[in-house]
Parts: sequence; structure tokens; C-alpha cells
Amino acid sequence: MRRFEPLIERGLFLCALVSVGTTVGIIAVLAVETVAFLREVPITEFLFGTEWTPLFSTPSFGVLPLVAGTALVSMIAMLVALPMGLLSSIYLSEYANSHVRRILKPVLELLAGVPTVVYGYFALLFVTPLLQQVIPTLGGFNALGPGIVMGIMILPLVSSLSEDAMRAVPNGLREGSYALGATKMQTSLRVVVPAAFSGITAAFILAISRAVGETMIVAIAAGQQPRLTLNPLVQIETMTAYIVQVSLGDTPQGTIEYRTIFAVGMLLFIGTFGLNLVSAWLRQRYREEYS
Repeated sequence: MRRFEPLIERGLFLCALVSVGTTVGIIAVLAVETVAFLREVPITEFLFGTEWTPLFSTPSFGVLPLVAGTALVSMIAMLVALPMGLLSSIYLSEYANSHVRRILKPVLELLAGVPTVVYGYFALLFVTPLLQQVIPTLGGFNALGPGIVMGIMILPLVSSLSEDAMRAVPNGLREGSYALGATKMQTSLRVVVPAAFSGITAAFILAISRAVGETMIVAIAAGQQPRLTLNPLVQIETMTAYIVQVSLGDTPQGTIEYRTIFAVGMLLFIGTFGLNLVSAWLRQRYREEYS
């Protein structure tokens, strides 16, 4: 077997090289096209402009409406996913017995296996009509329905990672809390959750990154009207939805309109990459605290 070890090592190295090379290639393509775009559009206009109409006869290239739409839908998703995910993880980690946990956790994680296009049509054809019965002024395309469904979609991510962080907390902390007369609820909320705070925070940040990069739900159910608003009842457009819109259209390759998708993609990449770096730093800190 030893004579095969160098071959195995080279194979593993090639696999790692493919991953790194793919990332470098993506960054290179985005960077080249973004630089070409910024040669024609000032970066201040792109980052701070309040109108996004690159496909109009008199184009405007202010990306803030797309950023606002992305932030609005992500915020709604977080308001759904973070409390529900944290509470479910507390139950699975501290209250559920092993039999219940073996059943509930896989069932909860099944949500992560549903295709996002299914979530998109679920938001458009079920959640939005349901919300319109409560909010008659709600449009057919809006930020509220997709945000709620997106929160349901990323709930397993928050729950699973937060539960792993809480279950890694040493039992000695729990036993010490019980010895001082604390109840299970007090121990869960005042001992276990603070001890696992960095791991839970990392789960939250990964969930935010997942929400920011989600495409199909917002492309189907949020609409394609970029507007600088925080009103969840109206039609908006996110960065990912715009990329889909132009990629599937008739925009000629090499034009400034075509290059907008790379500029928006680079902005999206920088944002999600930063969130992932923060999450990785928090996870590393979490491991060091309990190693």
C-alpha cells in the first residue's frame, strides 16, 4: 500500500488545486469585467447612485436600489430564521431525548434539501396569496413573502449549526449550574447559550450570507423592479435577481449593460466573502475556547 501513497497524495493535491483554481478563476473573471465596467461608470455613481436603470435608453447605474432590495429580503429572512432556529436548537440540544432528536433533526434538515425553485413558487402561489388575505394592499410581487419563505429555507442551517455549538459546551458547565440551583431553562439561556455564543454567531452570519446569495426565490416571487425602499409590501429587485434577469435576456456580450452583471456580482461576492471570513474567524475562536 505504501507505493500507492504518493499517488493518493498527488490526487488529493489535485482536488485541492481544482477548488482553489476555480475560486481564482471566478475572481479573475469578475475582476476583469468589473474593471472594464468602472472605466465607463464612476465608482461613486455605481456605489452611491439611487437609480438603477442600466437597460433604459437613458441609463443610470446606481446600485443602491439592488442593495436595498437584497438587504430588505435578507432582514425579513433573518427575523424568521434566527429566533426559530435558535429556539429549535435549544430544544434539540437541551430538552429533547436522543430518540426525539434522531427523528426531529433529520426531518428539520429535509428543508435544506428542497430545491429553491420550489420555495420560489411556494412563496408566489401560496404564501403571498395567504398574506394578501391579511394585508389587502400587498402586491403580487413583494419582499415580504419571499423573505418569510427564505427564512424557512435557511432555518435548518441556523438550527443545525447552533445545536452543534451548544452540544459542544462541556457538561461540567451545566452540572455546575444545576448544583447552584438553576433550572434547565436558566441553564440553557444563561450558561449554555453564552458559552456557545461564538459558534451561534457564526451560524447566524453563515445564514445571512446564504440569504444574501439566494437567487431563485427572489427571482420568482419578489419582482424585477429596483427601488430604494424598505417597504416590504411592494415589488423590489435584489442583486441576484438582476443577474438572472440580464443573463437570460438579449443583452449583447461586451456591452456596458452586459458588464453590469459582473459589477453587481463582484459587489455580491465581496459582501458574502466578508461574511464568510467573519464566520470562519468566529468558528476558530469557538474551537480555541473549548479545545
